[in-house]
Amino acid sequence: MSHHIFFRFIKCLLLLICFSVTAFSQKIRVGVFEVNASPPIGSPVAYAVTRSITDSLSARGIVVLSADKPVVLCVVDWIGISNEGQDRWRRQVAAAAGTTIDRVSIHTLHQHDAPRCDFTIERIMEEYGLGGRSIDNTFTTDVIQRTAAAVKKAISNAQVVTAVGWGQAKVDSVASNRRIMDADGNITTRWSSTKDSAMRAAPEGLIDPWLKCISFWNGNKAIALLTYYTTHPQSYYGTGDVTCEFVGIARNAIEKQLGIPSIHFNGASGNIAAGKYNDGSAPQRIVLARHVEEGMKKAWLNTKQYPLRNASVAWSNVEVALPLGANIIETDLRHRMTNDSLNIHEKFRAAEKLAWYQRSTEGHKVNISSLKLGNIWLLNIPGEAFVEYQLAAQKMRPQDVVCTAAYEEYGPGYIGTKASYFQKGGYETSDIVSGVSPDVESVLLNAIRTVLK
Repeated sequence: MSHHIFFRFIKCLLLLICFSVTAFSQKIRVGVFEVNASPPIGSPVAYAVTRSITDSLSARGIVVLSADKPVVLCVVDWIGISNEGQDRWRRQVAAAAGTTIDRVSIHTLHQHDAPRCDFTIERIMEEYGLGGRSIDNTFTTDVIQRTAAAVKKAISNAQVVTAVGWGQAKVDSVASNRRIMDADGNITTRWSSTKDSAMRAAPEGLIDPWLKCISFWNGNKAIALLTYYTTHPQSYYGTGDVTCEFVGIARNAIEKQLGIPSIHFNGASGNIAAGKYNDGSAPQRIVLARHVEEGMKKAWLNTKQYPLRNASVAWSNVEVALPLGANIIETDLRHRMTNDSLNIHEKFRAAEKLAWYQRSTEGHKVNISSLKLGNIWLLNIPGEAFVEYQLAAQKMRPQDVVCTAAYEEYGPGYIGTKASYFQKGGYETSDIVSGVSPDVESVLLNAIRTVLK
């Protein structure tokens, strides 16, 4: 009898242990990762060759572990990651995280004195004897591998999440709309920096002034901080002095002040830049960084916490084919690649759109996704989408918080609204700058609506 009682006791104990292990494994956990993503001296960046590292670049993000497969959100201090570059990033990170590629979202912050990553474009450049002039495959491959290793380590060091927090604050004197319309309906572009007094005096225009701050908590301890703000991050560029720009400087400053890993995402900034408030001088970069930093700090101070449970965490995604622009014609693009009157940057633009043409005609689809955390939605969209998409997304869930991160699949370039393609003038929808047609508006809005349900 005593033996019988003993074995029953052992059986109950084992069941209790199994239940406890299962319960723990079902708890939401978050792992944080970061690796250096600065290029070596002499390596190409977007508009020059690296001659110095003014501010280090990073690839950083979080792994969210719940009752479902892991989700990875990552952002890199590069100008863009596209086509086969996106494929390789997502595939290797997914393998490291033990998840599927559709649950991995890779963004950039779009700094201009920073590298590009696209194995499709580089193969086309090599075809025309221009290999290594714009993209350094050896360097980008190394960063992908180190990031994947960091993701795996982040999972082993992941911490339990008991609550999610969010706060927001307006950022003063940074963002302004790039497209200035005159009385006749003509569009003039207000660039990221300008000394033109008329451009500086023109109205701020349509923007999203709110900086949003999402935080993950284990009891009273903050594990990670995600911030979202919408603007082209350029103060000045083209020198080869690599920098994470004013958004990265602000992110680094708030991380140091709070002692919390901080990951910043760029919103739908295709038609948003600092031009109204930026003369392109070195001191103004610091001023812009300070304004963004102040917004981050205020949003953090405005944070309120909400309990987070498995039932309130959900990932949603949909793959869509973005309609190819009428100007993206293979014969024209190949002619540009052999036109000796065009410089390396103009030929790169042709190779960029030729890569997008090839991917589109092969049936490539773009992943649109969202991570739901209670009443908070982290939305991920491609390219240099106009701010109107971000504002529309928020209106789709008026009672909730929607944080939009753009600059995921960079292949299509600018993604304007339907109306913008029929306006007179304006850089973003001219020539081959945008790789998509006006029909993109309905496709992208429908996809956003789907993942926000």
